[in-house]
Amino acid sequence: MSALSGLPPLPAGTVLPAGVRNASPDEQRTYRTAMAFERVLIGQLTTAMQSTVPGEDDDATAATKSYREMLPGTMADALTAGGGIGLAADLARSLKTQGPAS
Repeated sequence: MSALSGLPPLPAGTVLPAGVRNASPDEQRTYRTAMAFERVLIGQLTTAMQSTVPGEDDDATAATKSYREMLPGTMADALTAGGGIGLAADLARSLKTQGPAS
């Protein structure tokens, strides 16, 4: 079990590199965990970025506000499903060289 097991599952259709698809189950699990972490990080970054954009919330309907709240998570899911931003590969490589936690 991963130390990062509290992370949400990856979106359906997430792209895994060929090297990961052909790797051992443990290496695949490590990469998936790294991708899940990357997804959470992207979600937090897009939420922070969205908060810097002035909105028109005074006149927005409840539906519009709801859609605006879903946008960062949807963008994070789409980026992760497309292979992410490259952080997961570096993180998985780092975890692999570091070895299991004691």
